Amino acid sequence: MPRPLLEALADRPLFFEPVPPNARANPARVASQIDEVARLAREVPRVDAIDVPELVDENHEGRPFYRTADPRTYASEIADRAAVEVVVNKVVAYLASGAAVEAWARESVARGLRHLVLVGGTSRYIPYPGPPVAEADRIVGPIVAAANGRLGNITIPFRTGEAHRMLAKTRAGAAFFTTQLVFDGGPVTGMLREYDHLCRRASIRPAPVLLSFAPLADEQDTEFVRWLGAELPEPFERAIVDGTEAEGLAESERRAFEVWDATRRAVESEEIGVPLGVNVEQISARHFAPARQMLRAFASRL
Repeated sequence: MPRPLLEALADRPLFFEPVPPNARANPARVASQIDEVARLAREVPRVDAIDVPELVDENHEGRPFYRTADPRTYASEIADRAAVEVVVNKVVAYLASGAAVEAWARESVARGLRHLVLVGGTSRYIPYPGPPVAEADRIVGPIVAAANGRLGNITIPFRTGEAHRMLAKTRAGAAFFTTQLVFDGGPVTGMLREYDHLCRRASIRPAPVLLSFAPLADEQDTEFVRWLGAELPEPFERAIVDGTEAEGLAESERRAFEVWDATRRAVESEEIGVPLGVNVEQISARHFAPARQMLRAFASRL
């Protein structure tokens, strides 16, 4: 049996983030995807949770277009077919109000989904109807805690002032963070160092941070992760673009291990008190096999 998430978060947790089915996907295809993910969770017992994202496109006015169906349905079906914890992400910026955020959280917990990740909007210049993430954390935190669950947020290591945002969200109830996809360890270590310093000054225990990695195969993948907002070091991107698909996948796995090892060593040598973990992402339907391979490799490494 997998470890309870509350225990796993303190000891190098490992998450797998699959691509949820399209909102208009064929039911047979959806069932097949759920079977694949459930089988993966059973085959790699080191996996502590399936982290289900909500995929949303946004127009120039900040209005959402949901590319996936309600991730809670997908998460519930995975949990029913495999003895594994599930984590559900929600972009709270698009909800109508704080009351709507509360209603969503209570409904989620009533459906047996007690581990939630709250996500903000993509632009700081758009006045979204929903509350900022820290405010949403204060609303949802007590609901999740009453169900013996854990509340998480997303962190962007290279964003200026990120450690201060993390401290505010930790104070508001965030119990863990998953990063945006990372391909360079420098900004990650700097963020962790500052976050630990701020937590020490505030006498607050830092929340675990799961570094997110994904296999990339070609130029299409590098363009997609740039669109997501991730930063790609030029030599790494060039290696992906100029190589074959197999070479790109091998290079992205090598880079993931390099960033993880460098970050882990820095945390240990500098006595940074932030617990670390890994979140392996499947960035598209065609990447399930390489994402599974990366997940297995990290399961052994951890």
